[in-house]
Amino acid sequence: MGKVLGGLEPKAVWEHFEEILQYPHPSKKEEKLANYLKGWAKDNNFEVEEDAIGNFVIRKPATPGMEGRKAIAIQGHIDMVCEKNSDVEFDFDNDAIQPWIDGDWVKAKGTTLGADNGIGVAMGMAIMSGDIPHPDMELLCTLDEETGLTGAMQLSDKLLKADILINLDSEEDGHFTIGCAGGQNTSGTFFYEQDPIPGSHTKTYKIGIKGCMGGHSGIEIHDGRANTLKLLTRLLWDLTKKFDARLSSINAGSAHNAIPREAFAVVTAPADNDRFSMKKFIEDYDKMLKDEWHTKEPNIQVTLEDGEACKVMTSCFQKRLLNSLYVMPHGPERYSPDIENLVQTSTNLAKVETRNNEVFVLTSQRSSVETEKIDMANIVRTSIEVCGGIAKHGDGYPAWQPNMESPILKTAIKIYEDVFGKEPVIEAIHAGLECGLIGEKYPQMDMLSFGPNLADVHSPDEKIQISTVDNCWKLLVEIIKNIPKK
Repeated sequence: MGKVLGGLEPKAVWEHFEEILQYPHPSKKEEKLANYLKGWAKDNNFEVEEDAIGNFVIRKPATPGMEGRKAIAIQGHIDMVCEKNSDVEFDFDNDAIQPWIDGDWVKAKGTTLGADNGIGVAMGMAIMSGDIPHPDMELLCTLDEETGLTGAMQLSDKLLKADILINLDSEEDGHFTIGCAGGQNTSGTFFYEQDPIPGSHTKTYKIGIKGCMGGHSGIEIHDGRANTLKLLTRLLWDLTKKFDARLSSINAGSAHNAIPREAFAVVTAPADNDRFSMKKFIEDYDKMLKDEWHTKEPNIQVTLEDGEACKVMTSCFQKRLLNSLYVMPHGPERYSPDIENLVQTSTNLAKVETRNNEVFVLTSQRSSVETEKIDMANIVRTSIEVCGGIAKHGDGYPAWQPNMESPILKTAIKIYEDVFGKEPVIEAIHAGLECGLIGEKYPQMDMLSFGPNLADVHSPDEKIQISTVDNCWKLLVEIIKNIPKK
């Protein structure tokens, strides 16, 4: 039994999920969890097959009486976004996630939980390890979803044998997802020379903006949450325009699909004088941002502490960098004219990292319209190049186009109405799902996505609602028991 979650229902799902949390699985470093899952499969005499990049399927034959039904694949990705609060000591490469129960929710202690998408994998394991009637079944475990869906992008077109795929990476109970946006990353690199710290600059400060919600750049991009990198850029732009401050470093964000929650910069400046007081400047900015964001971001905070610096950026480079970040777009660009309240196109200013003689910027664009995705990426590219940076586009991934005539959708709708006595919500979402890429490799695959309620994913506030896991489980079990005949 799981130490923390073993008393929750459905017991098998929560016990598998808690076991998954014991194995570190950051994006691109999933080998510890992958080895555990493959070992678990072999211990249970399940077949395991792996493709060239490391995606793998676990197969179990149909239970007696289900041999004539269509084969089904349950799919989830085994990597997770690694975000933690700045005051939390945690090593995502080696430490186990620490879950805790808060009423009807499971959370992690100061870090992302990894329910995105560990809970989907756990449900697949629970189906396979239980006595539920099922047809020929596969559990497809994909790699590196969170940094650009690269596992699904390089998925072998010979790995799957199933006719139907259920993706368990959706995040709203009672919602059936039948389409999603495509996406693309655009990065920028700014090379620079360093200056010695000016002789008149006797003070070094670390300025931070923190306490914001952050969140998923697809699911929450429309919610009006603060991007701390945009706010810190604004602060530094004002600071360097008004006073003789010099920038040594700027760092914020960690993943292309997460809205930055915290952002920090190290600057040097003359000692306080009659014309300038850093403490007063920060206090005034803190008050201004609290006034602007008191409804949406009640915990926003501008911080000031002593910092350390050996060099600073040249004045010319500092101006170019801050100008680029200041004009770079962030947020929804256009809403769908066909589906109410659905973001059609957006961009996320996701990350900035100061390295030796360069500053790296990462952004992410999404759209359900391919041409708008490309246009948005080119706008971001221009905001990088016009200020002297070198821009690069990632490969991107396609949208998943909705199919209202999907047989598995019709089956799932009837079962949902029978089990819960109401109609499910049928939707397309702005976030990216691997279904679009899987559909490219397996064009005849009938696909559907659903899942329990998750909130604040890609942030340390990530949580999963316990009661909705039970709902999702009941739905999944009934769908699998009622898969149509071949």
